[in-house]
Amino acid sequence: MNLAREFNKGIWRENAVFRLMLGLCPTLAVTTSAINGLGMGLATTFVLLCSNIVVSLLRKLIPGQVRIPAFIVIIASFVTVVQLVMEGYMYDLYKALGIFIPLIVVNCLILGRAEAFASRNSFVPSVVDGAGMGFGFTLALFILGAVREIFGSGTLFGLGLFGAGFTPFLLMILPPGAFIALGILVGGMNRLEALRKQRPGDRTIGV
Repeated sequence: MNLAREFNKGIWRENAVFRLMLGLCPTLAVTTSAINGLGMGLATTFVLLCSNIVVSLLRKLIPGQVRIPAFIVIIASFVTVVQLVMEGYMYDLYKALGIFIPLIVVNCLILGRAEAFASRNSFVPSVVDGAGMGFGFTLALFILGAVREIFGSGTLFGLGLFGAGFTPFLLMILPPGAFIALGILVGGMNRLEALRKQRPGDRTIGV
């Protein structure tokens, strides 16, 4: 198994947000700023990586008839860890993300990787898969949050970028702005992929 390919697929070829359209509820809801997107992405990555590891290690011990409930229990355990740590040490971010932290339990990206990959592969590939898919998800949320914050507030990580004369495009930090920004980014990514495939002699690789 090509581990580099397994890691890279989550960044481009099978990016959870821009390619597979998974986890769109938190993606659209929390990405009003770059820090919110980054925080949700890292929290999800932690849960994804840890659940992949545990599911991979226990894959031969979990009966097939109860595998989905077992996966959910494993995922929920790590979500509880994330929730308690964020509440204790990153309270402002915890309040900003709100209900979407416990809802990581039902993020179809995490359950999907547990079912489709970790339950069928050994420890190392499962770690690489979790890290790659999580990094791609975090990158997507950060980019979306940064775009919305820059155009909607004129800031990035709360720091002003354009001076007092800038007029924010407030639509970008409202719910419709999430769909607009996501559509533009997905369209741009599809265009880049189409151009890449048009290159003479180009062969699709795992990025």
